[in-house]
Formats: sequence, C-alpha cells, structure tokens
Amino acid sequence: MNRSGFRKVLAAFFGVVVTVFFASADVFAADTIKLGVAGAHSGDLASYGLPTVKAAEFVVKEINAKGGVLGKQVELVVEDDVCKPEVATNTATKLVSQNVKFVIGHICSGATKAALGIYKDAKVIVISPSATNPELTQSGAYPNFYRTIASDDAQAKLEVDFAIGKLKVKKIAVLHDKGDYGKGLAEFAKKFVDESKKATVVLFEGITPGAVDYSAVVQKIKHSGAEAVIYGGYHPEASSIIAQMRKKKMKTYFISDDGVKDATFIKVAGKYAEGVYATGPRDTSKNPMTVAANDLFKKTYGADAGAFYLNGYAATLAVLNAIQKAGSTDYDAVSKALTTQLVETPLGKIKFDKRGDAIGVGFSIYQVQKGNYVEIN
Repeated sequence: MNRSGFRKVLAAFFGVVVTVFFASADVFAADTIKLGVAGAHSGDLASYGLPTVKAAEFVVKEINAKGGVLGKQVELVVEDDVCKPEVATNTATKLVSQNVKFVIGHICSGATKAALGIYKDAKVIVISPSATNPELTQSGAYPNFYRTIASDDAQAKLEVDFAIGKLKVKKIAVLHDKGDYGKGLAEFAKKFVDESKKATVVLFEGITPGAVDYSAVVQKIKHSGAEAVIYGGYHPEASSIIAQMRKKKMKTYFISDDGVKDATFIKVAGKYAEGVYATGPRDTSKNPMTVAANDLFKKTYGADAGAFYLNGYAATLAVLNAIQKAGSTDYDAVSKALTTQLVETPLGKIKFDKRGDAIGVGFSIYQVQKGNYVEIN
C-alpha cells in the first residue's frame, strides 16, 4: 500500500472528513482532544519508548490532516518516565494536570503499575503497547487499563514450551531483574516448568539491574548444570550476561522476552547475541497497514522502527477509533467502544476483552541469526 492508499484507509476508518487542516501558530488554540504519550523517552530503555512516540505522531498527523476526531484536532502531550516507577507517578500527575483523558503508555510494567492508580482516580483511559505484567489486567484493579500486547503468562508459557518441546532441555535456570515485569515473567516460567514434569528449574535467581559484573550468577548457572537460561528483564542486563557466558565458552541456550527482542540488544551484545532466542509480538509484516506504517517510518527516519512501534500504532488507532465510535470523549462511552468495536490496525483487526487484553494478538519465538531477529516459531 502506498502513502496515498494509506491515507484513504484512515479516511474510511474515521468516516467522512472535512477540509485539510493547515498548520499555524494557533493550531491548538481551539478545543482539542489531548492524547498523552508516556514512556521511556531517554535513558537506557529509550529504544522501547521512542518508537511509540513516533507511531502516535504519524497517526495523529494523518488524522488531523483529515479533520481530526469528532471535528476536533488531536493534541499530543508527551512525557518521559525513563521506565522508572518513581518517575512515572510524576509523569501521570503532569498529564492529569493538563487535562489529558487518554494516554498511550506507559512502556515498562513497573512504571505502568505505579501510574495507573493516579489515572484511575482521574478517570483516564490508558492503552499500553508493551506493559505485559499479567496483574495489570487480571487483578481487576485497573478497569481503565488496556494493552495491545499479550501478557507475560502467555509469553512465559511459549518460552517454556519451546525450551522443553523444541530444544529438549531438562535443566533450566530462570533469572530475572527483580522488577514487576522481569520477576513476574520468571515466576510464571518457573511455574510452567514445574507443572510440565518434564524439566527442572535448577536455579532461580534475581540479579541487580545496572551491575557491571554478572560473573557470580554466570558461575552459578555453570555449576547448576543448566542447559538453558530463561531470563525475565531488559536488554542492558541480558547483553552483559550473555557476553560473560559466551566468554566462558558456555553453550547454554539463552531464552528471553520482548524486553530483549530489540535491535539495541544485538547492537550492545554484538557477536554474543548470535543464537539468542526471545519472544516478541507476532510478525504481521504482510498486513497492508503494517507495510504502510513501516515504510512511513523508514522513509521519514531512514531506519527500521524498532520495538513496540506497531503496538503503539495500534494503541493510538484504537483509542481514537473508540472516541469516534462513541461520539464522545466520555469515559464510560469510550470504554464501551474499546470492548465492542473492532478496529483495523497493523496488528490485525482487534478489540479488547473485559479485562483490557487485546483479542487477536500474541507472541512468537525469534532467534538472532546473522545479526537480526528472525521469527522461527
């Protein structure tokens, strides 16, 4: 689909539109629909958050050029939380204070959880492209929360099934970074290994994020006799651990999550990334909307989009579609539309279940092959 075709899709998607909106100094002087974008926009994990900002910018630019939503322009309000819970609460407070009623984000599960209570009290609808901790939807504590990515229990189950069923390992070391995301995934992985009766968790260990040296835990992995490591966490620590393992000539399989399925991991780990497995959102690269969205990013920035870009794109389309379908920015009306109205996205046609999980999305197994992640299962 070319750029013209992509615009036609969006035009049809949001119904009959009015005249093209020309930018001026007072673009947002009139009443607007404010859409917050919260996540890691700086620091080590910016490669996870910035693609969502770009995705939201692309979608909003196209929508505004065709008259906006409900006849109003959409105004982006971008706030950085550095993926830290203690910063995320301030981020949420800032957005609420600016009368933002809809937020795309946050990116990391810990930061998301820290912010959700503030949004809930303010009746702000939040759609994350990447916060996978199961508790965020399964606890029922956050009826204002939705996500365009599957949860960690599904991710952990896929990793364990792959390790036992495909790699045929019997001894597994499970590591995590002690955070809501990493530890939660690791606990599910341990649970699924134990339930399988076909393998044993020989080491369950939390590491300290940001440490320079992980030789102690690498030595524990070696002494445990583990044939595979399942790691819950993000790419900075994973790249360091795998490098130290390979330098010790350890051939132990390394399996991780969507926090590691990122080009930055490959860049940092270098040659040691080769052969690493990681779960990530299913490949939808043949979807016409995906092709158009990816081409737009590459044409604009001269590079591939990176992690969670398509999930962020889908989240932005979903909330704006829900507002349009609801005919209002009312919290209850938009919430109902999110769970009843299908929306065409780069992830396919989706809507949300009553818990807030997206129906129609899931994970695949990827492996680093010749410096790139390749979907293999």
